[in-house]
Amino acid sequence: MHIIKDYIIKGSKEKPLLVDVFYKKDGKPKPVIIFSHGFKGFKDWGHFNLIAKTFAEAGFVFVKFNFSYNGTTVENPLEFGDLEAFGNNNYLIELDDLKGMMDWVLSYEAVSSEIDKDQLYLLGHSRGGGISVLKAAEDIRVKKLCTWAAVSDFVNRNKQRTIETWKKDGVVYARNGRTKQDMPLYLQFYETLMEHKERLHIINAAKELNIPFLIIHGTNDEAVSPNDAAALRQASRHSELALIDGAGHTFEAQHPFEESRLTENAELVMNKTIRFFKD
Repeated sequence: MHIIKDYIIKGSKEKPLLVDVFYKKDGKPKPVIIFSHGFKGFKDWGHFNLIAKTFAEAGFVFVKFNFSYNGTTVENPLEFGDLEAFGNNNYLIELDDLKGMMDWVLSYEAVSSEIDKDQLYLLGHSRGGGISVLKAAEDIRVKKLCTWAAVSDFVNRNKQRTIETWKKDGVVYARNGRTKQDMPLYLQFYETLMEHKERLHIINAAKELNIPFLIIHGTNDEAVSPNDAAALRQASRHSELALIDGAGHTFEAQHPFEESRLTENAELVMNKTIRFFKD
């Protein structure tokens, strides 16, 4: 197993971001999977390193990264030490970061003999799933797509009371239950979403997909309803829906994750995803 850890590249607006690459170094071209984390997430959250190793052992080059404005820093990627960046994040920045990741991995000399450039796949969790759907619809380089507990709509996740507070105060706060931080979201987030809501319309993007698309969702997801998965399945004619009975939003993984094995539900998700990407 070869691991490139915390490699720094330029993300959106020249802001640095960190990348990890996991693969078996054997000189054989392998499909490459780019993984996008979700809201209040980061590339080393919970079981993501174990997931990366599992994909690499299954014969993929697995790439995960921190969105440049996710609130962590290059110096400390495990904590939300830059809440100003978090507040200034938006979906366009994340789409730009994901495009930059695709450009980078396809041109990165160190892995050029290890990747099959014609087999570029996207995988995203939660909000990162929605971002991955949008990018897959925009970029013909993406050949397969899988989402875990993905959102199907960015616009309607904002409640009217939240919007009124945003407009009045210029900021709303998202409570991080794990770290007890109140994480700011500045009004630009909402304004950018409204200004670009056609480009950021996930269901319309799903309708345009002409590639295989696997939608995985837990039936007990407390953060994103399984109805989002059903909406994605209905929109995309090339999609397949796999519901994990009783599973929650993170498939029972937590942060920090000290176990040497994935949870039972996460293992089920991995098996389904690997089978899909291999078929």
